[in-house]
Amino acid sequence: MNHEAYEDALIRRILREVKTIALVGASANEARPSWIVTKYLLDRGYDVIPVNPSLAGQTLLGKTVYGSLKEIPVPVDMVEIFRNSEAAGPITDEALALSPLPKVIWMQLSVRNDAAAARAEAKGLTVIMNRCPKIEYGRLSGEIGWQGINSRIISNKKPQLAGKGFQKLSINRPGT
Repeated sequence: MNHEAYEDALIRRILREVKTIALVGASANEARPSWIVTKYLLDRGYDVIPVNPSLAGQTLLGKTVYGSLKEIPVPVDMVEIFRNSEAAGPITDEALALSPLPKVIWMQLSVRNDAAAARAEAKGLTVIMNRCPKIEYGRLSGEIGWQGINSRIISNKKPQLAGKGFQKLSINRPGT
């Protein structure tokens, strides 16, 4: 797979199909990007399971924090790596030891480990590197435009709201 650029259709498919996300490197600090991404994805209906050995057993945004991927008692669809590129290798290997295997390994912005990606892809997993699911969801749904950022997506179709209450757009636009 070409990891320099990803098709919007691939990112959209992942964000539609994934339901349970293990977020490795979760933080209890509300100013940290991992906390912000955890909250955003939870608000969009994903079951985000925080993973951080120094917070294990605590609660973060109403979710129990686990010390490692193997401690999570349910299957996960995606492992999101909020650690550095070097740490992404061992975390990917830990994910590849899970049964059942996750469908996706997602490495956050500035995180890239081509060797780990090759190992995961050899086992049939989809790998996304140097991207943020929060940003991609916002871009594909059109929410990012509320902040004055060009999403590079032009559509004459009315955006679909994700639910009642606080305005959230869905990535499930008609015709996509």
